[in-house]
Amino acid sequence: MQRYAEVGLFAKPSKNLNMLQATTLWAGKNAFAKIKGSGLTPDDVKVVAGAAGGPKWLILANLDRALFSQWFAGRKKPLFLIGASIGAWRFAAASQNDFLTAIDRFQHAYIHQAYETKPTPADVSRESKKILNRMMDGDGETAVLSHPYLRLNIMTVRSKGMTGQDRKSTLLPGLLLAALGNTISRKFLKIFFERALFYDARDLPPFYDMNEFPIHRVGLSPKNLKPALMASGSIPLVMAGVKDIAGAPAGLYRDGGVIDYHLDIPFLNDNSGIVLFPHFTNRIIPGWLDKQIPWRRPALPHMDNVLLITPSREFLDRLPYQKIPDRNDFYKFKGQDAQRISYWNTAVDIGANMADEFMECVENGRIRDRIRPIEEMIRRR
Repeated sequence: MQRYAEVGLFAKPSKNLNMLQATTLWAGKNAFAKIKGSGLTPDDVKVVAGAAGGPKWLILANLDRALFSQWFAGRKKPLFLIGASIGAWRFAAASQNDFLTAIDRFQHAYIHQAYETKPTPADVSRESKKILNRMMDGDGETAVLSHPYLRLNIMTVRSKGMTGQDRKSTLLPGLLLAALGNTISRKFLKIFFERALFYDARDLPPFYDMNEFPIHRVGLSPKNLKPALMASGSIPLVMAGVKDIAGAPAGLYRDGGVIDYHLDIPFLNDNSGIVLFPHFTNRIIPGWLDKQIPWRRPALPHMDNVLLITPSREFLDRLPYQKIPDRNDFYKFKGQDAQRISYWNTAVDIGANMADEFMECVENGRIRDRIRPIEEMIRRR
């Protein structure tokens, strides 16, 4: 059997790691019934979701390679990709003509970003723009917007009031007020932020009518694709916001993860199809400000059609430092970029086991026995 992770310049063969069980598969009630009955094929999938999370995406890089270079190859009907922040960037790479070359460029540029001193938001934005330009390389916008079947959708937020500027003396108090209100209810975020969905206008996505928050829906074009991607990853206080994106209402746009960190949204407008959600943790955190609110959970109906792929505890234990990469590594390895780069590359390498295991499960039908109810994961929190 072909090892799906053995594709791409920077991908390496999986190491098997003594029969490591690398993934845990969680399914919502509709997805569970469907997969139990007839397994899973590429055409069953209608939406692929990608969470925000910075460097955490690296353990999914080889799973992305397997899915987009092999499993979905030759598809005819539209496949809707929805991502916030790094999730959107992953899918922008997937939507280019030569995906494997694009993800290799993206992975290399992302891993090798480095800062000699504590970076300012302008520094991080500048470096991020370099990574984005490297990933898109030339005609990336045209390729994304003319892909035969992939339809990219990008989640951002339009900032309001005190959060609508980058001056720290105003932005920080605004974020603190937003966080305070958010502890009571996510509805308070409406005071500070509005959703902005940048979508491929060739086909309206099945989540187009989401309305839990005020929302601006903006068709993607070559003029606004890169700015929308930059905005979607612009973490408040860490990066500068993106002003006045073409086709969108005037204002300052930021990281879509502020509201949609792990995408707790109504993915489908009916019960047809599966939402495939490769993820890096066994928790769905609705918004960026919910990370320290353990009781904040996703709406179960939003998860009904979701198949969530997460790393197993055993997989995490095999990683260096027993954890996946994260933004704190820039501080942990300050002045030791070579060590951080080695660690991140190792995480990518070991992530190949997730790719191999998932692909084998769907091909041999064992996915029927591997899936667990997603409610079990959510309720235990």
